[in-house]
Amino acid sequence: MSTSSHPFDTLSQDRIIDWLESLGTLSDYRIYPLNSYENRVYRVGIEDAKPVVLKAYRPGRWSEAQIREELSFTDQLFEAEIPVVPAMKLGDDIVHLRDGFWFACFEMRAGHAFELDNPDQMYRIGQHLARLHNVGETEVFKYRPSLSLSEPIIQAQRFFADSPLLPDDLRANYLATLAPIAELIQRRFEPLFRQAASIRIHGDFHAGNILSRDDQLLIVDLDDTVMGPAAQDIWKLLSGDKQEQARQINELEEGYEQFRPFPRKELSLLEPLRTVHMIRHTLWIAQRWDDPAFPRAFSWFDSQRFWSDHLLALREQWALLQE
Repeated sequence: MSTSSHPFDTLSQDRIIDWLESLGTLSDYRIYPLNSYENRVYRVGIEDAKPVVLKAYRPGRWSEAQIREELSFTDQLFEAEIPVVPAMKLGDDIVHLRDGFWFACFEMRAGHAFELDNPDQMYRIGQHLARLHNVGETEVFKYRPSLSLSEPIIQAQRFFADSPLLPDDLRANYLATLAPIAELIQRRFEPLFRQAASIRIHGDFHAGNILSRDDQLLIVDLDDTVMGPAAQDIWKLLSGDKQEQARQINELEEGYEQFRPFPRKELSLLEPLRTVHMIRHTLWIAQRWDDPAFPRAFSWFDSQRFWSDHLLALREQWALLQE
């Protein structure tokens, strides 16, 4: 498939400068792309001022109403003194449409990656996460979706039934691996999932979205914020074997309990959520394959080695789900 006509191909330095100038903001022409696949994000130098981060949303993914809900939630968190970066008001608004792209600008903030193996850090992020969830439960999203356990698996089954990105000799094996996972998720874990309180959550709460600088933590990138259970914002913080994860959960719980009850009843959802994410992530790459950034970043994706490893990982998850 040709990648020459993707909308992101039209983004250029001159276009970004024009967007900012239309809002009364003059760039110093120093523009650097930052790491992002789903959207396009740039550090833009501003004349006689600090640089800003400009986020151009992927066309067709979120509506204006859904983007505004993300930014409104972020602003509510900021007002509650939770360490996030709200969108800047430029030209009397925080969301702008130019050349078919919705975009927003943010204050440039830097930091180091969050240390998952640092008990003190885990305690502190537990505190921040509880406060985030306190704000999250005060309202509901009207336009943002709700997290689903079963739907990503159903979508993957349909998509990979004939996708050329999945090697033909592994297709039947892959689909046969998904089928019992889908059945078990639906039968055993969907009832538990539906019983969990659905609140506004970060949605993609992992170490890469938590920065540390000068002994301060900063939570970034609420692009995937949805309605869902608190457990979704917990499992991505965990790593290592069962004992290591148990220690991490204890540190998180201790910090979390300072501000709200820890969702212990939802811990049985951690492995189902992890399993569904593995499937959803693979589907996400495949569905974005026409974006030139994806074949460059995930050049191994359509290889026999990747799919064999992915199948093995899913079988290991299948075993964990049955425990």
